[in-house]
Amino acid sequence: MLCKKLHHAAFRCRDAAETVKFYTEMLGLKFTHAMGEDHVPSTGKYSPHVHIFFEMEDGSHIAFFECPKDPGETSGRDPATPGWIQHFAFEVDSMETLLAAKQDMEAKGLKVVGVTNHDDFISSIYFFDPSGHRLELTVRTCLDPVQLRAYEEEAPKVLALWNETRDWSQRAKVFGSQTGYSRPTADA
Repeated sequence: MLCKKLHHAAFRCRDAAETVKFYTEMLGLKFTHAMGEDHVPSTGKYSPHVHIFFEMEDGSHIAFFECPKDPGETSGRDPATPGWIQHFAFEVDSMETLLAAKQDMEAKGLKVVGVTNHDDFISSIYFFDPSGHRLELTVRTCLDPVQLRAYEEEAPKVLALWNETRDWSQRAKVFGSQTGYSRPTADA
């Protein structure tokens, strides 16, 4: 079977910090990753956002985007929410499987976007179902427990920077550079 399990489902949230508080304190989920961009990695569209992940016991996640410069409702599903936000992401077992799935789908005439590297955390491809729902196949590209712990420790810093600026103009404070996700090394 191609789809092994659900990696994450993503929705829009009104306030990332409020969302972290609720899901960690009320539901006991682990806040495991936060990342953001000024432009959507898979489409290039300008949309400053923070993307936060919560892990469940089985390793699956739910995720949220705070994107204050986009029109529309900030909670629930509304037609003004950018189409790239709400989607189902299904985890596959390897990069080889992801690439084979992309090739197979494209051979069947499906338009596929990606492979998109998301902060060396996951890599994904994107496509739409017949009803227009955005779907993602994703593979975990970070399997190093030390790096995963570093992402977890970094997540509150990413959220704090987002709360301070609501854009990524000062991202070097967390990531060591103005673009991408370069991080200061232990040697620096």
